[in-house]
Amino acid sequence: MIWFVFLGNNLLLKKQGSAYSVPQSDTAPTSTCEWTTIQELPELDGIPCKAYSLSTPPKEGLAEGLVTVDLRQSYYLLPRSHYLMAAKASELLYWDFSTKYCGICGAPMKRHTTISKRCTNCGKEVWPQVAPAIIVRIRKAATKDAEGHIVEPEKILLVHARNFRHSERMGLVAGFLETGETLEECVIREVHEEVQLEITNLKYFGSQPWPYPCGIMIGFTADYVSGSIHLQDEELSRGAWFARDQMPEIPDKMSIARQLIDNWLNS
Repeated sequence: MIWFVFLGNNLLLKKQGSAYSVPQSDTAPTSTCEWTTIQELPELDGIPCKAYSLSTPPKEGLAEGLVTVDLRQSYYLLPRSHYLMAAKASELLYWDFSTKYCGICGAPMKRHTTISKRCTNCGKEVWPQVAPAIIVRIRKAATKDAEGHIVEPEKILLVHARNFRHSERMGLVAGFLETGETLEECVIREVHEEVQLEITNLKYFGSQPWPYPCGIMIGFTADYVSGSIHLQDEELSRGAWFARDQMPEIPDKMSIARQLIDNWLNS
């Protein structure tokens, strides 16, 4: 059995020298309480997986060799398949914690399947919810003079979000999907709201589960058409066009924002 155990936002890992792994044993790697929910997960490499969350550290402490690591940092320590399963476990545990009582009548919810609950009073059923968000890389084509010489190199738009309070990293325009709009409409709306630019040539790039706590990021690319950058003050603190040789600090490797940026840098 592979055990994905969380203590707050931290994942419990086994450390041997400089190597990290998810604990694997017949029994849970820590003590649990009678009210601890054990979440069933899909198998990983043919091995059953389970997950649970602890609100406080075990009274007896962690067994020798066990440490806690922030879920984001575990991306760099674990095989990709193990990180993705840890992310899935995190989302399911968050869903379990957030759906203790029925939103219709207030009665306790009871587990119906591994990924659904049913109200003990009115029968209302719920499943894990995912919050879709878009992220877009906007490219500004190079400008040339009458003889075809490049005057301004190709650039992309990078912005600094106000919620990046402890980081100088510049990222991409992003935002949550609203009820009743398509992903493409969401991209156009968010770009207009956040930077007041007009774009075209909108293309799907890829997607990424974002378990912080229950999102999925859908990435797009687009080309600049017109407009000057006017920032949405409550969302963004800075924004500018950057050429390949002028790049500021950018998001880390785990994010789809970095994938979009690297794809342009390497093109």
